[in-house]
Amino acid sequence: MSELITAELVDLDLSAETKDAAARALAERMVAAGRVTDLAGFLADVAAREAQMPTGLDGGIGIPHCRSTHVTEPTLAFGRSAAGIDFGAPDGPADLIFLIAAPAGGDADHLSILSTLARQLMDETFTGALRSATASERTAALIRGDEAPGEPAPEQTEAEPAAEQTEPEPAAQTADMATAAGAAIAAATAEAGGEAPAPGEAPAPHPPAETSAEPAGQPAPAPAPFRIVAVTSCPTGIAHTYMAAESLEQAGKAAGVEVAVETQGSAGFQRLDPQLVAEADGVIFAHDVEVRDKERFAGKPTVDVGVKAGIGRAAELIAEVRRKAAHGEVSAPARAAAPMDKDAEPGDGFATRLRKWLMTGVSYMVPFVAAGGLLIALAFAIGGYTINKAPSVADHFLWTESTSWAALLFQIGGVAFGFLVPVLAGFIAYGMADRPGLVPGFVGGAIALTVNAGFLGGLIAGLLAGAVAMAIQRVRIPAPLRGIMPVVVIPLLSSVVVGFLMFLVVGKPIAALQKGLTDWLSGLTGANAVILGALLGLMMCFDLGGPLNKVAYAFAVGGLANPNAGSLKVMAAVMAAGMVPPLAMALATTVRGRLFTKAERENGKAAWVLGASFITEGAIPFAAADPLRVIPSAMAGGAVTGALSMAFGCTLRAPHGGIFVVPLIGQPLLYLLAIAAGTGVSTALVVLLKGLRKRPHTRPGDSPAPDGTGVPVAA
Repeated sequence: MSELITAELVDLDLSAETKDAAARALAERMVAAGRVTDLAGFLADVAAREAQMPTGLDGGIGIPHCRSTHVTEPTLAFGRSAAGIDFGAPDGPADLIFLIAAPAGGDADHLSILSTLARQLMDETFTGALRSATASERTAALIRGDEAPGEPAPEQTEAEPAAEQTEPEPAAQTADMATAAGAAIAAATAEAGGEAPAPGEAPAPHPPAETSAEPAGQPAPAPAPFRIVAVTSCPTGIAHTYMAAESLEQAGKAAGVEVAVETQGSAGFQRLDPQLVAEADGVIFAHDVEVRDKERFAGKPTVDVGVKAGIGRAAELIAEVRRKAAHGEVSAPARAAAPMDKDAEPGDGFATRLRKWLMTGVSYMVPFVAAGGLLIALAFAIGGYTINKAPSVADHFLWTESTSWAALLFQIGGVAFGFLVPVLAGFIAYGMADRPGLVPGFVGGAIALTVNAGFLGGLIAGLLAGAVAMAIQRVRIPAPLRGIMPVVVIPLLSSVVVGFLMFLVVGKPIAALQKGLTDWLSGLTGANAVILGALLGLMMCFDLGGPLNKVAYAFAVGGLANPNAGSLKVMAAVMAAGMVPPLAMALATTVRGRLFTKAERENGKAAWVLGASFITEGAIPFAAADPLRVIPSAMAGGAVTGALSMAFGCTLRAPHGGIFVVPLIGQPLLYLLAIAAGTGVSTALVVLLKGLRKRPHTRPGDSPAPDGTGVPVAA
């Protein structure tokens, strides 16, 4: 591992006048040292980071930095400007400029070194030594930590009498800094009713024993110090993160406050001990990116600021936390990330999150679809399509009659099917706002059924319920009321708002739209029906169980809530197309096994059963290994099957089941023909595309062809 900084990366007479020129001058030294491969690309990354937030710090420091693919190893270049360069710091230009370059995959050890440097910049002894250094070698050694700031420079003569080296001046400066940092905390202590330290004296955690006013005998125990936990983070997690941590820790020492900091930086983060968090008297968030696992700190006095405030105003932040604690200003509980947002990336946009919220609702709805739909399908198989007119089994049930059992299955399935829209709406809201979204979501979904808004109404109700619950959670309320918020206040208010909107504002327009869509499906004939079937087939086979597949499936299932000829055709086309990809892969591995690996041939055996059961995900192993050949082939076959199913007028009342519900399908023989045709098209295409691929030479792990041709099976 090379040294982070060398003498060649130090410029003690930096003549640049702007921050861009300074970055270029220092970057050119990195290029000359072989640490940066593309000067223009690297400078573009530096500029992009600078655009996020200025990198100037109080005290005359500029720290432009970035992670870049053009950096070969973690590197630091240092420049000292006599005139000063504006890096956006509130107190003016910077004379000490550090350009920090981290590779895109920088390891934790080097990032640890960078964090150490960031902490050193908060020490005036260190920065003073950099301002007075006269040699590049010594400057690089200081930054690396090879020399302590207080050590004499190599050029110092031994004639200087050691006796004259009294208490080092930097120590006095540090004491002054501690006193200044403690001033704000002292003021807050006095305001809160505590005893402020004497002027010019930093508050101490425990008063000296000599000053105790207790009479002779057992002294009173010293009060426990005020405890603060903090989290610091910045967009790149290299410099500001650790500088804010150091500043808060130093200010805490000066004020007699225990401060424990969790740095959420590029090298990852080590969570604070839960016991430490539980015992803390206050919390400070100094961050420019979202604090991870923020809910750990819920219900405590909290100060939430940007990371630069943690660097420049650490003493004020500590004072503010103490003031809030003294006045009982407990912050509102932090909302835990919604279930579908737990793994969300910081850059995820609204469209990405919306898709995840909708998929939450669909994923929870599918088990109700399967249970209720299959029970209804079995009821039709046993008792015929007139079973839906049977009286309630609670009033009339004969143990020896098959129609009574069919009626029982139908009515149980109908109850399960009746939950589709409320479950969809409830869990969309749950994906947005966690548990507080469940009640308004279910209420909104039930109202959607009441006003005949159907599946579309459930979607809108879920989104409205989640938005309302999230809005109420963000309202600051008195501490005594927080305990009843999730049990009484949020369910009550959100249900009222969502109910009002669904009954009186959006329910009727959505119901009209739903009726129009239903009528359109009922009237589909000829070319229009064939085009819709092909489109649904493409959607079912594009991502093999992913979001687009689920959208097509949810569209079909939604039509079963109020079945008609059109919606039953859509359900048949969707299920038929969804069976094609796994069946086609199974057939392809059977007829041309030498084009597939041994593992794929084994997966092909399972794909027969999965495809026959309408589990489209059975084709995923094949698509993952060769997406450019498998997915287009599957889509072509799915489109053919969907189009033929619609053209044949096939209908389906069961939302699931595959070939096991064929007896319930209208035009069953033509339905099977449509599936066979699509499977044949997909099989032919995938075999053709794989056959056109240049077959590689035998490699370790390749298996001989099962058909004895001697052609190796490429892994």
